[in-house]
Amino acid sequence: MVAPSSPVVLAGVFLVGVALVIWCVEVFIEAVAQSAVSLGISGFFLAVVLAGVDLENAVLGVTAAVVSLPGLALGTVFGESLFVLTVAVGLAGLLVPFRMDVPRAYLLVLVLAPVPAFALSIGRTISTLEGGALVALFVPLLAFIFWYERRTETRYLLSEEVQEVVDLEPEPSTEAADGGGRASRQTRERGPDLDLDLDEFVPSLEGQSGYVTLGVAVLAAVGMTIGSGLTVYSAEGIFVALGISGLAFGATVLSFIASLEELALTVEPVRQGRPELAVGNVVGSTVFYMTANVGLIAVLHPVATGGDVLALHWPFFAGSLLVVTVLLERGRVSRIGGVILLGWYVAYWVANYL
Repeated sequence: MVAPSSPVVLAGVFLVGVALVIWCVEVFIEAVAQSAVSLGISGFFLAVVLAGVDLENAVLGVTAAVVSLPGLALGTVFGESLFVLTVAVGLAGLLVPFRMDVPRAYLLVLVLAPVPAFALSIGRTISTLEGGALVALFVPLLAFIFWYERRTETRYLLSEEVQEVVDLEPEPSTEAADGGGRASRQTRERGPDLDLDLDEFVPSLEGQSGYVTLGVAVLAAVGMTIGSGLTVYSAEGIFVALGISGLAFGATVLSFIASLEELALTVEPVRQGRPELAVGNVVGSTVFYMTANVGLIAVLHPVATGGDVLALHWPFFAGSLLVVTVLLERGRVSRIGGVILLGWYVAYWVANYL
């Protein structure tokens, strides 16, 4: 179950996994934008479904639950949730501060999606039946986002606006008000050139049909899952030897390594002037982790939610969710906000080992 013992082999597998994740993210971003243009589907909704549904984390959780390690599985849920909210959003704000206008309906989804799982956690156990209810809750939440996006007057990112993003370099400050009076075209501040472009290695999708580009996006998501899996596989062999296990291991070391794709899926879209894809990933990931992911683990093995789950993991998750929601409501993720979020994640790691 663990990786080979040779450090050279482990390091090689780790680097291959990281490289595959980064490349697939570049392909994914391009394919999602082109799909939205060709099919007239919201890029935000595609990002919620294809990026937010974290197959890698689901596989980790299912595997841990099957072998009767629900604590490890639950640790990955909290660890990856906090990673997305703090490290991914925080690093994006620190490196490339950006402005955007997120509809309040999505902010409500972001805040309310974890409430059922928290309410069930107060009873100190999430049973198999309650887990099934959480899994079922994921479907109407996705349906609501799809319905909301299909309303022309409230669509978060119109296909024409995606076309402009694809065809033109984003300006540092542009504004266009939608029917509700709120800015619908997302903007970002100029940031340092991080020289992270891998465009020369990304196949051109221009002129391809919407179904082809959508298929490429799905394949890229699969590639991200495989790359992240290779990374986790090799990292597990390295860190298990240190004797770290259970809830703390899942919430820190394992989830940190498994979240590499989430970091790229949030920072890269912001850097490329497509912050709506980053927010789609944040909203989709949070909804998925706190409904379908927790629920699936509980369906396979009842999850104990007392002790550190209530005293440590839920408070840190709630704090990070509050900060991110406030930043998005203000319409600006600044460097100060990024520093606060990154500091919060460091405090979370420290608290796990005190």
